[in-house]
Amino acid sequence: MKTKDAILYFGSKSQLAKNLGLTKSAVSQWPDDVPELRAYQIERLTEGALKADIPQLEQVS
Repeated sequence: MKTKDAILYFGSKSQLAKNLGLTKSAVSQWPDDVPELRAYQIERLTEGALKADIPQLEQVS
Protein backbone atom coordinates (compact mmCIF):
# COMPACT_ATOMS: atom_id res chain seq x y z
CA MET A 1 0.00 0.00 0.00
CA LYS A 2 1.34 3.39 -0.93
CA THR A 3 1.50 6.11 1.70
CA LYS A 4 0.00 8.64 -0.71
CA ASP A 5 -3.05 6.40 -1.26
CA ALA A 6 -3.66 6.11 2.49
CA ILE A 7 -3.37 9.90 2.88
CA LEU A 8 -5.80 10.47 0.00
CA TYR A 9 -8.30 8.01 1.47
CA PHE A 10 -8.34 9.74 4.87
CA GLY A 11 -8.12 13.24 3.39
CA SER A 12 -4.89 14.40 5.01
CA LYS A 13 -1.84 13.23 6.95
CA SER A 14 -3.46 14.63 10.08
CA GLN A 15 -6.63 12.57 9.63
CA LEU A 16 -4.66 9.42 8.80
CA ALA A 17 -2.53 9.91 11.91
CA LYS A 18 -5.59 10.55 14.09
CA ASN A 19 -7.29 7.35 12.91
CA LEU A 20 -4.15 5.35 13.69
CA GLY A 21 -3.48 7.04 17.03
CA LEU A 22 -0.23 8.54 15.74
CA THR A 23 1.18 12.01 15.31
CA LYS A 24 1.26 13.71 11.91
CA SER A 25 5.04 13.76 12.30
CA ALA A 26 5.15 9.96 12.56
CA VAL A 27 3.17 9.56 9.33
CA SER A 28 5.42 12.13 7.63
CA GLN A 29 8.41 9.86 8.26
CA TRP A 30 6.92 6.92 6.35
CA PRO A 31 8.62 5.96 3.08
CA ASP A 32 6.65 5.54 -0.18
CA ASP A 33 5.14 2.31 1.13
CA VAL A 34 3.14 2.19 4.36
CA PRO A 35 4.97 0.16 7.02
CA GLU A 36 3.68 -3.41 6.94
CA LEU A 37 1.87 -3.55 10.29
CA ARG A 38 0.28 -0.14 9.73
CA ALA A 39 -0.89 -1.30 6.30
CA TYR A 40 -2.80 -4.17 7.91
CA GLN A 41 -4.29 -1.74 10.43
CA ILE A 42 -5.39 0.59 7.61
CA GLU A 43 -6.90 -2.33 5.69
CA ARG A 44 -9.06 -3.12 8.72
CA LEU A 45 -10.01 0.53 9.30
CA THR A 46 -11.05 0.95 5.68
CA GLU A 47 -12.89 -2.38 5.66
CA GLY A 48 -10.73 -3.54 2.76
CA ALA A 49 -11.02 -0.42 0.62
CA LEU A 50 -7.23 -0.21 0.87
CA LYS A 51 -5.35 -3.51 0.80
CA ALA A 52 -2.12 -4.35 2.57
CA ASP A 53 0.42 -5.79 0.14
CA ILE A 54 1.15 -9.38 1.04
CA PRO A 55 4.88 -10.05 0.80
CA GLN A 56 5.80 -12.88 -1.55
CA LEU A 57 7.62 -15.75 0.07
CA GLU A 58 10.72 -16.94 -1.71
CA GLN A 59 10.43 -20.45 -3.09
CA VAL A 60 13.08 -22.86 -1.91
CA SER A 61 14.10 -25.40 -4.53
